[in-house]
Amino acid sequence: MAGKMKLFSVTSERPLATKIADYLDIPLCEVELQKFSDGEVKINIEESIRGTNAYVVQSMNSNVNERLMELLIMVDALKRASVHSINIIMPYYGYARQDRKARSREPITAKLMANLIQRAGADRLITVDLHAAQIQGFFNIPIDHLSAIPLIGDYLIEHYGEKDVVVVAPDHSGVVRARRIADRLNAPIAILNRKPRPHEDEIMSVIGDVKGKVAIVVDDIIDTGVRATTSADILLEKGAVEVIACATHSVMAGNATERLQNSNIKEIITSDSIDLPEDKQFDKLTTISIGRILGRAIEGVQENRSLHPLF
Repeated sequence: MAGKMKLFSVTSERPLATKIADYLDIPLCEVELQKFSDGEVKINIEESIRGTNAYVVQSMNSNVNERLMELLIMVDALKRASVHSINIIMPYYGYARQDRKARSREPITAKLMANLIQRAGADRLITVDLHAAQIQGFFNIPIDHLSAIPLIGDYLIEHYGEKDVVVVAPDHSGVVRARRIADRLNAPIAILNRKPRPHEDEIMSVIGDVKGKVAIVVDDIIDTGVRATTSADILLEKGAVEVIACATHSVMAGNATERLQNSNIKEIITSDSIDLPEDKQFDKLTTISIGRILGRAIEGVQENRSLHPLF
């Protein structure tokens, strides 16, 4: 028999977890996280959770390796505390870009992540906009793969729906994602034809008409910001009147914030799947919260209801 719900956030950086807790109208359970001088993580859960359904919010942001170890140790602590089920809320799934062997002797690290999470003892994973949807098949536990695309689409309709827009895929692999936004905006799509690695930031051509249009570039991740800025430069060169960049996950590694703020991009629209510190916030950045859809997903799991409306 399923127990009552308990919501956890492992790290001290937890704006998204707080929004989920507010939606569910429950408190975040207290977790004591300590680090030894060599960086080892120690976790203590400061209340009895026996027989409960545990929901752990942990995105693989900032330091991915550290966040992963925190999560695995947290799962072990929950299992040893005799919870009924362990449900991982991982809005940004780290290592998702290594989802296949592109060259010989490469690892498939997205599969290794799945193995680690399952072997640690997780019973379910809720995630958002995986880099490759087939990563769901790496798991033998239930996966709820949500998307921020409808929320981003609603924002674009409200702010750019009256303009002559074209939705742009930053490469061939992003066409399906771009098509989902284009269908919501009733707009055409264009594709940036990039050189293969290691020169993938060089764009050979633009497939489609962008002249005189507002170009909306849709990606899943903004990491260093190089792909977004090089996309904007070529689109403006080909006649676009302005460029908007959209991505679910804002990693903002290195000097990405400075690069994007000083770029030709008018606005960068993203979700709060990754908790960005204040020093990575900037004027051009618009953040849309996914706290509500994650809260609804947790409610659905807890109450054994279908999550189909969220897909």
